[in-house]
Amino acid sequence: MRVVLQRVSRASVTVEGEAVAAIGRGLLLLVGVADGDGEREAQRLAQKCAEMRVFSDEEGRFNLALPDVGGEALVVSQFTLLADARRGRRPSFTRAAPPQTAEPLVELFAEKLRALGITTQTGRFGARMRVELVNEGPVTIVLDSETFERPRRTS
Repeated sequence: MRVVLQRVSRASVTVEGEAVAAIGRGLLLLVGVADGDGEREAQRLAQKCAEMRVFSDEEGRFNLALPDVGGEALVVSQFTLLADARRGRRPSFTRAAPPQTAEPLVELFAEKLRALGITTQTGRFGARMRVELVNEGPVTIVLDSETFERPRRTS
């Protein structure tokens, strides 16, 4: 599972001209589900996003997380985050999970954020969405569930 976290002052999703979600200050979370991902990855990444200190305190340091600033989250499924573009000119999406696997995991990710007290909206799974955002900073961080599997070095 891969998440692209973007700190935003606002973000929204429209589908065929219909506004389906909009947030103010918070995080736009683009979520790609890989084949083989499960509930564990969705829960761990949601927790990580909620706790990621990417908002500035009074001294301008990244010391505040989403709950600290009363921010919102907008979760948008994006299978193209799993693109493999190492060969040729057309990306391959064979690493992406099939929709019947990915959709419940994206929803679980959003539900976990809600359970942590974060106001969370979602795009429309499988739809051609128009995502608009104002990236604040800009701050963009890529989180990968594989990152959590590596043991930490002790020295």
